[in-house]
Amino acid sequence: MKKLAYALAGLASIVFATNAMAMETLGQVKDRGHVQCGVSQGLPGFSNADDSGNWTGLDVDLCRAVAAAVFGDSEKVEFSPLSAKQRFTALSSGEIDILSRNTTWTMTRDTQLGLNFAGVNYYDGQGMMVPKSLGATSGLELDGANICTNTGTTTELNITDYFRANNMSFNLVAFEKADEVVSAYDAGRCDVYTTDRSGLAAQRGKLTNPDDHVVLPEVISKEPLGPVVRQGDDNWFNIVRWSLNATINAEELGVDSGNVDQMRNDDNPSLKRLLGTEGNFGEEIGISNDWAYNIIKQVGNYGESYEKHVGENTPLKLARGVNKLWKDGGILYAAPIR
Repeated sequence: MKKLAYALAGLASIVFATNAMAMETLGQVKDRGHVQCGVSQGLPGFSNADDSGNWTGLDVDLCRAVAAAVFGDSEKVEFSPLSAKQRFTALSSGEIDILSRNTTWTMTRDTQLGLNFAGVNYYDGQGMMVPKSLGATSGLELDGANICTNTGTTTELNITDYFRANNMSFNLVAFEKADEVVSAYDAGRCDVYTTDRSGLAAQRGKLTNPDDHVVLPEVISKEPLGPVVRQGDDNWFNIVRWSLNATINAEELGVDSGNVDQMRNDDNPSLKRLLGTEGNFGEEIGISNDWAYNIIKQVGNYGESYEKHVGENTPLKLARGVNKLWKDGGILYAAPIR
């Protein structure tokens, strides 16, 4: 009997310790009064600051969604611009609570860096941009090219794989900061600029003559981009994951920032659970039950964010493509709230 008592006491200690750890980030965020979010150093459409320091973009909206879920106020978030090289250290050290910086979900990052990806907020693929004057119409015509990219990213590895697989040589010219890559390419130091195709669309506008450049048709990798948190804090992971899921579920259910108040009175059980008029889904993870209502009311659903920041009526002109909802022919899918 004593052995059983000791075992139960030990188990209770483990559960207590785990729960204490699980609440750590949420408690710190609440005490601080804002979410600290790591973003890019300036990628239009995803995370970019204007001259007054106001951040906007698809990745920024994810951070604002988490702030709305935790505080009921999407403005209670501050942003830390980080280079590709700095981003994981900043998250691991506790400098930031979330990394929402066009970061690719890979096995190495997921299993060896002490990080957890909370989902995918943009399905992308790596592309190559060249000056039209080069006359190239395919990546297979780039043997011996000088290629500009960011150091510390999957793009270095992908471009190396692509050239090796096609028995071509190349010279990699890598920089830590994205703007350094753009400047080097714009100055003619490279024949090719390679990064995610969304990144090419975003950075193209920074070139001296954007229309003098073309993105080649090849997509050489899968780049599932999404928010990242530290391992060992399941509750915070859940809050970030379900903040993203709420925006996707909202689009699927036809709820947006304009009709969310009206939809709150709807009898649809899925809407009731999403908008917090039925169940205790928020309280179970340490936030209010109207967490998703606050996200949708203040930030919007996924489709609203997409069209506002990167859609076809923005300078990036990115079609939804595979980022459409699953019911519309895409692969965007969120687990249900129940």
